[in-house]
Amino acid sequence: MKRLFFAALALALSGPIAAQSGEGDPEHGREIAYTCFGCHGVPFQQNAYPTYPVPKIGGQTYGYLVSALKAYRSGERKHATMQAQASTLSDQDIRDIAAYFVSLDDGGES
Repeated sequence: MKRLFFAALALALSGPIAAQSGEGDPEHGREIAYTCFGCHGVPFQQNAYPTYPVPKIGGQTYGYLVSALKAYRSGERKHATMQAQASTLSDQDIRDIAAYFVSLDDGGES
């Protein structure tokens, strides 16, 4: 009985996550994410000041990408380039870009 309860609970909790990841259109995301590859698509790319690696975004989780882009757009996360990029994105654009990058395995084209 406990197994059935936990299985039902897991299924119930995974539903919103699965539905959320389906909100974005990866094809549209691919069309509008071309500027992302200017930094994120270059192997071993570094920011100049301060120097730190540009993270890969292919294969990241949907929720993380949506949250990060919204935080850059609102100014909650600070990075001049990312804030400028995100400031032009609608909520749907953010979901579409996230859906596209979730479909990539390691940051490269799929």
